[in-house]
Amino acid sequence: MKKKAKEPVVPPERTGTIRQEIISLLEENAALSAKDISAEVRIPEKEVYGHLEHVQKSLIKAGHHLHVKPAECLKCGFIFAKREKLKTPGRCPVCHEEHIQESLFSITTST
Repeated sequence: MKKKAKEPVVPPERTGTIRQEIISLLEENAALSAKDISAEVRIPEKEVYGHLEHVQKSLIKAGHHLHVKPAECLKCGFIFAKREKLKTPGRCPVCHEEHIQESLFSITTST
């Protein structure tokens, strides 16, 4: 049985860097989750969090701020307000449920 030759994977065309695309995407939209950013920029969701950490540092120098609406437990309503990590937690510390609403990201101007 002959194996079918795989076609090479063609990366998506980019006009700028991934981080520049994320910044422009967040400037255009009100608030997006990492899953939304992943779909728009066409990178895995796991990579989005690493890029957002760098974007956060870059925005401070430009006089802007990456606003993070914290994740929230959909069962008990616990809000992860003191969480410093950008990634959505896996489980609620109060009720131990895994139904967590994702964090939302947006760009605001610093005053």
